[in-house]
Amino acid sequence: MKIEVVDLKNKATGEIELAESVFGVPVREHLFWEVVNWQRAKRRAGTHQTKTRGQVRGGGRKPWRQKGTGRARQGTIRAPHWVGGGTVFGPQPRDYGYAMPKKKRRAALCSALSMKLGNGQLKVVDNWELPQIKTKLAIETLSNLEAPRALVVDVTSRNEGDNSVTHNENLRLSVRNLKEAKYLAVEGLNVEDILRYDYVILSRSAVEQLQEALQS
Repeated sequence: MKIEVVDLKNKATGEIELAESVFGVPVREHLFWEVVNWQRAKRRAGTHQTKTRGQVRGGGRKPWRQKGTGRARQGTIRAPHWVGGGTVFGPQPRDYGYAMPKKKRRAALCSALSMKLGNGQLKVVDNWELPQIKTKLAIETLSNLEAPRALVVDVTSRNEGDNSVTHNENLRLSVRNLKEAKYLAVEGLNVEDILRYDYVILSRSAVEQLQEALQS
């Protein structure tokens, strides 16, 4: 299948061939639920912690003798039923992440992209070359593309010397302060962000790299 490629003023500059296996697959909404839950579970810090009776301060002495007082026997004032005592079965630090099959993650991503294309909410621009870092310029560009609430995606370049990654800084920093738009490198494209924004706008280079990665 082919889709029109536009410039940053929304004027047609050509066409690009889209792979059916990436942008033309059936929409499987149940995969969205599974993969988004997996993404959110991975992001959870899991640093919550309560203190058990062995970790709270005090309670080293038996509050009163075992027999003869007429009161219930007690061993420590830091038992769970005392004010200031330890917590029973409270949350402890843990990792909420779990494994998700690579094929399922890939299928969900292709399904989300196919859904956006089918709904007319996927655009391809020739390139994302903004002349300068300016939020106003990013707003004007998205307005020209008729996609104010959009996920913008571009490629990165890898520096051979230190193996670091360079982003499209003019685009990334211009979009950074927008509440209704987000920049992502093509490597970071994910189901949750695709579903969160109304439009997905990819550069021609991003489409080519994405298809190569998802078809390999």
